[in-house]
Amino acid sequence: MLDIPGGIRVAVTSALSSPKAGAESAAPGGGAAEGEDEESEGNIKMSPEQIQQAKIKLGQAEPGVLGLHIVVPGTVQTDPDRMARIAGRVVGTVAELRKRLGDEVKKGEIVAILDSREVAEAKSEYYAARTNLELQQTLFERDKSLWDKKISAENQYLRSRNTLIEAQLRVQLSIQKLQALGLTDDDIGTLEKRTASLRAGANEAQSAPGTEAPGLQRYSIRSPIAGQVVERLVNLGSPMGGEGESKEVYVVADLQTVWIELAVPTSELPMIKNGQAVQISSGASPASKGRIVFVSPMLNPETRSARVIASVENSDLTWRPGSFVTAQVTAAEERVDLRIARGAVQNIGGEQVVFVRTSEGFEKRVVVLGKSDDEHAEVKFGLDAGETIAITNSFVLKAEVGKAEAKHAH
Repeated sequence: MLDIPGGIRVAVTSALSSPKAGAESAAPGGGAAEGEDEESEGNIKMSPEQIQQAKIKLGQAEPGVLGLHIVVPGTVQTDPDRMARIAGRVVGTVAELRKRLGDEVKKGEIVAILDSREVAEAKSEYYAARTNLELQQTLFERDKSLWDKKISAENQYLRSRNTLIEAQLRVQLSIQKLQALGLTDDDIGTLEKRTASLRAGANEAQSAPGTEAPGLQRYSIRSPIAGQVVERLVNLGSPMGGEGESKEVYVVADLQTVWIELAVPTSELPMIKNGQAVQISSGASPASKGRIVFVSPMLNPETRSARVIASVENSDLTWRPGSFVTAQVTAAEERVDLRIARGAVQNIGGEQVVFVRTSEGFEKRVVVLGKSDDEHAEVKFGLDAGETIAITNSFVLKAEVGKAEAKHAH
C-alpha cells in the first residue's frame, strides 16, 4: 500500500490477471479462478524458519535522527595531560630502578632512587635546624620561667625569645629547601621521626615500607600520574642532573584515553565544532566513539588543512599512538518523523521498495524516501510508524518477487 497526500492509499500488490483468468472468475457457479492459489504479485510466503535460514533481520519504521557525516583520516596520539616524563630535581647517581618497560605505575609511587650529595646536605641542614630548635625551645622556657619569677633580667629573656624565633625560621627554610628538591610532606615527616630517633640514641631510623629509603643521600623519585612505563631513559649507576646528563628516568603514559589528530580540509572546516561526536575505525578493530575537543584557528600552510583533535576512550588499549585511523565526524543532526535502515530499501522497476512483515511472510511496499545519511533514510510516504520490515538480506525477497513476476509473465 502507498500513502499519498489526501489520505488515499493505493494498492500495489494486486495480481496481473489474464483475460482468461478474468473470464473464469466471472463464470456462473462461482468457480475458482485459475491461479487463485498462487501467490499474488508482491506477496511472499515465508515461515519464521525460512526467514531465519535466509538470515533476514527485522526492524521497525520509527522516528529518529539523521546525521550528516564527514569522513577524514586521523592519527592516534597520546593525550598530553595523561603523559609524564619523570625527572629528578637534583644531581645524583641512579641507585635503584624499580620499574621495567610495560609495568603499571600508581600516582605517587616511588619508581627510582638516586644517591645525591645535594640531598644529603639539605637533610643535614634540616636535622641541624630541628636539633637547634629543640635546644632553643628548652632554653627559652627556662629563661621565661626565671623572668616570670623575677630572678633573671628582662634582656636575657628577650634574647632567648629572639634566638628561638631565628631557630624556627631556620627550620622552615630547611623544609622549603627539601620541598624544592621534590621531597613530599610524608618524606619530611619521616625525617622528623628519624631526628627524634637520633636524639634518643638510635644509630639510624628505620623507614616504613614504601617511604623514604635509609641514608641521608637517598632521594626518591615518584610518578606524578598513574599509567604504564613506555620508555626508560637511564641505567643503574648513570649520573643524572648534571650538565650534559639525563634529567629524566622514565616516560609514563595513561592510554585509557587517547587523542586522534584529524586533518580536515578547509572546505569542510566550517561544519566542525567542539563537542561533535566522532566514530573511529581501523581495519578489523571495532569502532570507538569520542568527541571533538579542539579545532585549531590556524591552517597548515603546506596541507591547507586545520588541526582538529578528538578525545576517544581506550580502556581496552585498542588504539596505539602512531597508528592511522579513519574518523567519521557527525557534523549535523536532524530529527525526522519516520526513518528506516538503508539496507531495507530495494530498487524494483525504478521504484523504491521495502518488504513489510505479514502473518504469512512479507508484502512488497512502494515507499517515497526523503533525506538520508550513511545508515538511515527518511520515509515520506508508504509506511506507518511501528510497521516491521526486513532490514538486512532484503535482496532475497527482491529475488523472490522477480521470480513471481517472471512466472506471471509466462
